[in-house]
Amino acid sequence: MSRTSLALLSFFVAAPLAAQAVQVPDQNFDACTSIMVSRGASVDGSVMITYSADAAFMPKLIHHQGGKHQAGELVDLIAWENDQVRGQYRQVAETYSVVGLMNERQVALGETTTGGRRELRNPDGLLDYDGLMWLTLQRAGTAREAIEVIDALCTEYGYGSGGETIAVADANEAWVLEIIGKGPGVKGALWVAARVPEGYISASANMSRIGAFPMDDPENWLFAKDVVDFAVDKGFYDPDGGRPFSWREAYHPNPSASSKRACATRIWSVLRRAAPSMNLSSDFHRGVEAAEPYPLFVKVDEKLSARDVMGLMRDHYEGTAYDMTKGLAAGPFGSPLRARGLQFSLDGESYSWERPISTQQAGFVMLAQCRSWLPDPVGGVYWFTPDDPYTSCFTPLYCGMTRLPRAYTTGEYGKFSWDSAWWVFNLVSNLTYDRWSRVLPDVLAAQTDNEERYMAMMPAIDRAAAELMKQDEALARRFLTDWSVGTAEQLFEDWHELASAILSKHVDGYLREGQRSRGVGYSEDWLRRVVGEQGQQLALPKPKSSAGGQR
Repeated sequence: MSRTSLALLSFFVAAPLAAQAVQVPDQNFDACTSIMVSRGASVDGSVMITYSADAAFMPKLIHHQGGKHQAGELVDLIAWENDQVRGQYRQVAETYSVVGLMNERQVALGETTTGGRRELRNPDGLLDYDGLMWLTLQRAGTAREAIEVIDALCTEYGYGSGGETIAVADANEAWVLEIIGKGPGVKGALWVAARVPEGYISASANMSRIGAFPMDDPENWLFAKDVVDFAVDKGFYDPDGGRPFSWREAYHPNPSASSKRACATRIWSVLRRAAPSMNLSSDFHRGVEAAEPYPLFVKVDEKLSARDVMGLMRDHYEGTAYDMTKGLAAGPFGSPLRARGLQFSLDGESYSWERPISTQQAGFVMLAQCRSWLPDPVGGVYWFTPDDPYTSCFTPLYCGMTRLPRAYTTGEYGKFSWDSAWWVFNLVSNLTYDRWSRVLPDVLAAQTDNEERYMAMMPAIDRAAAELMKQDEALARRFLTDWSVGTAEQLFEDWHELASAILSKHVDGYLREGQRSRGVGYSEDWLRRVVGEQGQQLALPKPKSSAGGQR
């Protein structure tokens, strides 16, 4: 999240009052989740990364038309998160086209905010994380080149965000890059990047993941040349202390119990679902003292499809002790919705709701799928959904497309619009939250029908587009554009109809079936809870006994 977004979630301290609940703002806990999947961990050999952009904002799909430029011309730097002009940068001679956060060379980026040492923030840095990502995608042809570009841009313009984990992918490799600034007025950035081993995945969720790392393995590990010396100079690391240098301990020390709860639980859930045989302990994310952080990489038990990875992003810890669809807080219909903030205090005790991967505050969620066996404009697919992925639907956008579906590029956060995809998807989500068990089956049916249909159609689209690329690249791009835009626009119309159907089917506490309506009532478990609290008030008088007959 950028400085602008973090300002919306700024932390304040409120003195707890006896017998009152006090909400505590969430710092970075409302921020993002990302997964990185290596080629060897995917069913079809594609590299995949995900990114759930979680904040109070309405995203719009963005597009940069690449091409030749006058080298050195000054261009406005516009942040994709809020459309604000941050400053100007020097244009390069040639840029790549970009759809969302994936370019035409199948390079894709995602991020999660990790915070880190606040004294290393540089408020004068021109590049917040979003501007840095946007420029990098226009300039980098591979994942490794993206890492070089990130370093060069920070050196030239200054890095203005706090600590970030940036997921980097191309058709061959997935990388985890962690970055932080050097402090007020100092350009450049400190960073370390790890290549996800083949057959493995990684995940990031607002806390640093990289500890000690090898410094003699450039095939798999890259880092800023001063990453250790800077820490020594600042007193963050003692080279004579008998311990190897750890990125996490130097630049992201002492995560709080609340941070572990809100962040590490998400990491644990991704890894435990991808590799259940590891039987990962819950100790670290529950704040057990001296518990070991989760491994940066895990080898998957079974290779993952794109829909499997979408499923990992649709997670409320179902089936675990932390299942958010269970218990009193889930209400009568088992809803995973927890109103913000996550933390609260009551009678002098501190508490925290669970923070799921799939969340109502998601602005958008993407899955970038990079496929090396196809031409780049065909191989790269940017699966995109506005809003909460559990109650929304991914649409496939080929990275070689040249225009965007209009509904996904319009709207504003403060005003509902039937013409905005974000608002229509958000409406369906909000119609579902409070009546989860009743409405969700309708939403999942629509979601599954569309996503599985896209998956079934795309091999034929791939073959046709790849063949066209041999004959006429411009025609192939138009074909991909027409299919991607048409598919997204039809999905938008389908979600219009779904919203209308939910409103008319689930109305006033009734379920309409054809021309008839029936009450749906509550589950036995919920009724027992109600009777336990209000039974005396709700109980009906028992009829008087007629034992003994009449006289």
